Amino acid sequence: MATAFRGWPEACQRFFIGLELDNSKRYFDANRATYEEAVKGPMVALIESLEADYGPGKVFRANRDIRFSKDKSPYKTNIAGYAGMGGHGGYLSLDARGLTVAAGRYEMPPAQVTKYRKKVAADSTGAPLGAIVARLEKAGYSVGGEALKRVPAGWPQDHPRARLLRHKVLYIYKNFGLQPWLGSAAARKQVIKVWTDAEPLNDWLQRNVG
Repeated sequence: MATAFRGWPEACQRFFIGLELDNSKRYFDANRATYEEAVKGPMVALIESLEADYGPGKVFRANRDIRFSKDKSPYKTNIAGYAGMGGHGGYLSLDARGLTVAAGRYEMPPAQVTKYRKKVAADSTGAPLGAIVARLEKAGYSVGGEALKRVPAGWPQDHPRARLLRHKVLYIYKNFGLQPWLGSAAARKQVIKVWTDAEPLNDWLQRNVG
């Protein structure tokens, strides 16, 4: 039987503060029980509680992939996971400074990027996306995703949706920081609200990009 999600205890923040100060196997092993009970356990419980409504989820591992990185710190200083994604659901991340919740697309292969830009450029499909993004920004969300410095060749630099054309991926997010409700089951409601608000964006991407 899955464990009920009740939020993250204060020990979660203390764990990450300590890990930022001493990102070593020695620290992690000495505090592994805290990680399992105060950090990973609640995240697993939250993701499992969301899967019925949003689809399969995952909690990312604590170890960093350092094979091609100059930074050889062995551990991530956050814990992250997702449920659904693609057409529904989204992503969340927690670290010493609080919770960030996001939705949209984090990866698009080249063929999808080409399709996305054609749909953005066309008024019939691009104008609705511009309106969706504008509403989300007005509601306090930030727009993220890797973007080019200039509009790619084939479209005018002064295109009315130039900013969206520059994107190679597109998502929205809200950084909540540290909130009292992080220590309770109410954190789940905040995640659901972000993903609900982002449904028009996810729906647009699913219809127009696939």
